[in-house]
Amino acid sequence: MAASSQDTMPIPRKLWEHPSPKSTQMCQFMQTANQRHDLNLQTFQDLHQWSVTQPVPFWADVWTTASLIHSGTYATVVDPTARIDSLPKWFKGVRLNFAENILFSRSEADAGQRTTCGKEDAKVAVTQVREGGSEVQDVTYGELRRRVGRLAQALKARGVRKGDRVAVVASNSVDTLAVFLATTALGGLFSSSSTDMGTKGVLDRLLQIRPKWVFVDDWAVYNGKTVDLRGKMGEIVEGLGGVEEFEGCVAQPRFREPADVSGVPKAMTLWTFLEAAAGRTELEFERVEFSDPFLVVYSSGTTGQPKCIVHSTGGVLISSMKEGKLHRDLGPDTVQLQYTTTGWIMYMSAVLALLYGGRSVLYDGSPFQPDLKSFIRLVGDQKVTNLGISPRYLHELQKHSIIPRQTTDLSALRAVTSTGMVLPDALFAWFYDTAFPPSVQLANISGGTDIAGCFGMENPLQPLYVGGCMGPSLGIKVEVYDSTIEGGKGVQGRAVEDGVPGELVATKPFPNVPVFFWGDESGEKYFNAYYARFDNVWTHGDFVVRHPSTGQLIFLGRADGVLNPSGVRFGSAEIYNVVERYFPQVADSICVGRRRPQDADEAVMLFLLMAEGERFTEELVREVKSRIGKELSPRHVPRFVFETKEIPTTVNLKKVELPVKQIVSGRIIKPSGTLLNPQSLQYYYQFAKVEEPVKSKL
Repeated sequence: MAASSQDTMPIPRKLWEHPSPKSTQMCQFMQTANQRHDLNLQTFQDLHQWSVTQPVPFWADVWTTASLIHSGTYATVVDPTARIDSLPKWFKGVRLNFAENILFSRSEADAGQRTTCGKEDAKVAVTQVREGGSEVQDVTYGELRRRVGRLAQALKARGVRKGDRVAVVASNSVDTLAVFLATTALGGLFSSSSTDMGTKGVLDRLLQIRPKWVFVDDWAVYNGKTVDLRGKMGEIVEGLGGVEEFEGCVAQPRFREPADVSGVPKAMTLWTFLEAAAGRTELEFERVEFSDPFLVVYSSGTTGQPKCIVHSTGGVLISSMKEGKLHRDLGPDTVQLQYTTTGWIMYMSAVLALLYGGRSVLYDGSPFQPDLKSFIRLVGDQKVTNLGISPRYLHELQKHSIIPRQTTDLSALRAVTSTGMVLPDALFAWFYDTAFPPSVQLANISGGTDIAGCFGMENPLQPLYVGGCMGPSLGIKVEVYDSTIEGGKGVQGRAVEDGVPGELVATKPFPNVPVFFWGDESGEKYFNAYYARFDNVWTHGDFVVRHPSTGQLIFLGRADGVLNPSGVRFGSAEIYNVVERYFPQVADSICVGRRRPQDADEAVMLFLLMAEGERFTEELVREVKSRIGKELSPRHVPRFVFETKEIPTTVNLKKVELPVKQIVSGRIIKPSGTLLNPQSLQYYYQFAKVEEPVKSKL
């Protein structure tokens, strides 16, 4: 039965519990809080409730636990009476630097002094792995500091100062990491895009932030194919021709021998660029205010120009320390491999193991080359403790009957995080019944680009059940609001009972909200993106339900993609769960609601992408509809079921429903450059004219 139509939710199957919760940093933090503040916190729910009702002592304790390198002191953590949309300042008076905290630890004797304790010169900081494991390179903390120092000196010599933007269009490599850290060491703002993003998508980003320098890989390798990127380099340089701040393009070598870029205007090799350092490698760090910016990330922009979301140095650092230390128990023994491109927020997660003194494994390429088992073998070979992947990757393993625990030694693995889209219930069960060691924690997380962190995530103090996220992130007052309220400036929202689906919101300030959108001088775009729906509330855009017994946050889809036929609201993920569980002949699906100007009601459309060798038939349509009606309710049954040959996705393989919804509802849209396959949208225009269920429109 669907969550949206039931009064009570059954307790789902329990899959995992921490073997020693009292030994975790979260439990130790809770006990310290009990002693320091005369409390009696016993459970995660107790701790979370205290963290959101008493934010000042909670975040002060997190600050102490984080032990960040900084100078200055704060008089107060934050004004606890401030409105969330007033963007109150946190830890005013504190100055710190992102790169400094990545590359060094804090001296116990002096908060402003650096030490290599936990990050010794000889310790491996980064392992760079190219596609299929063909090239593996270890880089120590000492070598990484020298590379960052030399690049920072070159950037400084070539005019980069605090507030300047430096961008990369590059792979997940040590060279890219060096640009990230060198830029932020100087107080600059870093922006990253992946090499598989189209030139238009790259320029949609860069023309807004107006970078001083752009670093671009000279070659790309993906899925066994090698691509010369010098043409794209030239297009980027030409596109930035009217940007006064733009100085030039730096070609990062993908192979041992750098490509000849003499034919690309305003371009030079990395080696030429580094000559400006004149041999200097010493590190200098520009400590900035807690709320000063250091990172620009981007909304998906699937139907238009992306928003340039600017995050603060202190907000990201303290949030990352909270999540890493308390929720994930990370430390110097952590070996983290986050599979990601550089084009989205998970790239930052890929390097954050260094914040805790651990090792980051940076992987560049397809996880399915040279075969479907190669990537999971790498996890075993590198003794990865924390693996980050997507539901799509797990689905591919399941579909091809690949069993990771039989493929490689996963004895070092402690946790697998999954994000990017809703994780189907069937994959939770497969993960434990078939695929991974039972000791591994499956961490389904959700939050993302807008907050550079999580709203829903794992913790070590609760059991893991099938479905959704284990619970909310500490310090964030997550609530579920009635999504039937139209909303608008000054409109008060209303929380719904647990077990009732609604809109995911945050109702109290937290430190890792963006500080602004680049180019949004009036702040109107920022306000409209998060605060216009309900008064004094951050609205995130997810359609969720909180389980009344377990406290799970179960994500049902994007709120702007909520299906609403005849006033019955449900998420597309509910449909996907049924299709993926019962129809192996379907490779993927996309479900949207169509409501054209002339329509009195919304009609649900389900498009099925058939697996290789499988046929779309009217019998299949009947079976799909019957199963959805049986597993969910008759009101969930799509009015239309069609075949499709391609599902639109971003370059990070997230399926995008909103453009399809708009197209079938009669709108003509301009696809964003962030779409991997924008041509796929053309197919869906015909469905704006379909009046009655008919056979496949292929």
